[in-house]
Amino acid sequence: MRDVPGLPSRRSFLKASAASAAVVGVVMQAKAETPPAPPPIEEYQPVCLKPNEWAFVMAATARLIPSEGEGPGAIEARVPVFIDKELAGGFGEAADWYMEGPHDAAAHPFRGWQSPLTPLQIYQQGIPVFDAWCQQTHGKIFAELDAATQDKALTSLQKDEMKIKPELRDFFTILLQNTKEGYFADPMYGGNHGMQAWKYIGFPGARGSYKEWVLKHNVAYPLGPVSISGERA
Repeated sequence: MRDVPGLPSRRSFLKASAASAAVVGVVMQAKAETPPAPPPIEEYQPVCLKPNEWAFVMAATARLIPSEGEGPGAIEARVPVFIDKELAGGFGEAADWYMEGPHDAAAHPFRGWQSPLTPLQIYQQGIPVFDAWCQQTHGKIFAELDAATQDKALTSLQKDEMKIKPELRDFFTILLQNTKEGYFADPMYGGNHGMQAWKYIGFPGARGSYKEWVLKHNVAYPLGPVSISGERA
């Protein structure tokens, strides 16, 4: 095909078309990478935890990192969603842990996991035991107690004042650890919604390079955090 005088040449037409396609592709890719807004946490449907377990995790994490603090609370950061998803996967099953006995409940924590139960089983068995203790001691299950009494109950669990059975001795420890993990983990795992925790502490997230800041001391980093998926806050 020959170029017609007065009209754009075929070469320029193809170049313009390619550029337009590239721009459209970038825009569409950017739109595709934008994660959909999750439903309110009250409408979240747990994939692993049963209703009584979900109610406990919601209530317990809300006291471990309360909303009335300076930064976002565990509920705002969707920590319970993180815990539910982690328990539904390899972590909950202890898929890559050494789980063979013998198990010594009296062993020092430095000797590693000393329970025959997986993390999911710790939650499944620990929650009803703790709820029964709360019912007997405080008149209601944990999720139904007021905030001050919940704090007292969690303190009792941490100090093992209820003398929980040996295979469940790490219940509070793993609950607290999972709460911290859900608060600070990358949002792709369900918690740290909107990178609120990262923004609060000034953590830049998964940015690829900081070389221009290596020699800048005592200078506030001006850029917001970036998630592994590319989401920016």
